[in-house]
Amino acid sequence: MRIASGILCVLLLASGCGKQEKKRIAVIPMGRAHLYWQSIHAGAVAAARELNVDIVWNGPATETDYSGQLQIADAMINQRVDAIAIAPIDRTAMVSVVERAAREKIPVVIFDSGINTENILAQVSTDNYRGGVLGAERIGKILGGKGKVAMVAVQPGSASTMLREQGFEETTAKKFPGIQIVDKRYGMADFAKSLAAAENMLTAHPDLDALFASNESSTVGAAQALKGRKGRVLLVGFDSSPTLLEDLQSGLIDSLVVQDPFQMGYNSVQAAVKKLRGGTPEKLQNMPPLLVTKENLNDPAVQKQLKPDLDKYLK
Repeated sequence: MRIASGILCVLLLASGCGKQEKKRIAVIPMGRAHLYWQSIHAGAVAAARELNVDIVWNGPATETDYSGQLQIADAMINQRVDAIAIAPIDRTAMVSVVERAAREKIPVVIFDSGINTENILAQVSTDNYRGGVLGAERIGKILGGKGKVAMVAVQPGSASTMLREQGFEETTAKKFPGIQIVDKRYGMADFAKSLAAAENMLTAHPDLDALFASNESSTVGAAQALKGRKGRVLLVGFDSSPTLLEDLQSGLIDSLVVQDPFQMGYNSVQAAVKKLRGGTPEKLQNMPPLLVTKENLNDPAVQKQLKPDLDKYLK
């Protein structure tokens, strides 16, 4: 009787007896707190609904906890997810787990930030160097090519923000010899530490003309440091949030270099599923950054990028 039932299942898969489970894609951000990562989550869910796959979303609480991210990635491999999309906190520390996934035939898509291995399916990220170039060009313009600038950087080892900082520094040196970068301090992807770094540089350099901040937390910290201070120090930041957009509207922030995290999450899941269904996604997918100012803030295309409908996908 059991043999007959087994044969019937094989012959009648369409009846649901042997129904195949949906593919599971693990999506592992650097952290969970910032709106940026929530937007990536929403984009990943949008793609999953469209492609009829499941998302397993988990990341460390903070963007400096690479050991926590390693443990999450290892757990996803142990669960035998069908593919992994991960934003590496550190381009070196995360190599081992990505290469383990590759050995176990689990395709890995890297998003947001790079990694020091070629054993990946694809990389989906903002053109971060270009983002730094945009920041330098904006500061060069608003300062008239002359002045003193300090940088609220993020953290050593984070490939995406290091590229932004490199783009800013190299473009400033090349195009604006009259602008001097007098200081650079790390906020370690933390609001309070970024605030302290900005305040210390403002105190150390009372004649400072501008600040460049290279991610959401560093921009929030820099903006907070400028509130209530006499004198005018211009701020060009990176990423967006409701608070940062309010500060842009008020004039506290001059401009923001922004990414498209919703589309990044969407494209990452698309790439993984394409591989699972026998295709070959483009290996390097660079997304252009956008400079947002008070003048173009209310453009419909800009608003759509800045304010994806998170409730539609995350609730």
